[in-house]
Amino acid sequence: MFKHFKEFIMRGNVVDMAVGVIIGGAFGKIVASLVNDVLMPPIGRLTGGVDFSSLYINLSGTAYTSLAEAQKAGAATINYGVFLNTVINFLIVAAAIFILISQLNKLKKRFEKPAETAAPAVKECPLCLSVIPLKAVKCAHCASDLK
Repeated sequence: MFKHFKEFIMRGNVVDMAVGVIIGGAFGKIVASLVNDVLMPPIGRLTGGVDFSSLYINLSGTAYTSLAEAQKAGAATINYGVFLNTVINFLIVAAAIFILISQLNKLKKRFEKPAETAAPAVKECPLCLSVIPLKAVKCAHCASDLK
């Protein structure tokens, strides 16, 4: 049983998937920082200084000055600003992955050797047009000599 488990774990695609998950997690942190620290402040400035992560709808009926205060009090809130940040994160990740994959495909095509076509193993008889082996010296269908 341990042998089968070891074979499963050491298969190439399982290891590749593990590496992809680890790199994806690190990439996600980079994108989150890009969105929160680089993109959202100018967008907030363009929208009049609005911080998207602090936008919420209070469902409790009690007034709170901030989302943090409402959450600390245990109030029910709809945090649509956090959702907007998450959607922007996703769109940036999707765009970055799209660009990366398309560039890798272009690079792969550039360095890929064209597939060599195999030499034909058959030929046609010039008299009866039957398909015969390439090395044949006499047609099996019409008995003509091939030179």
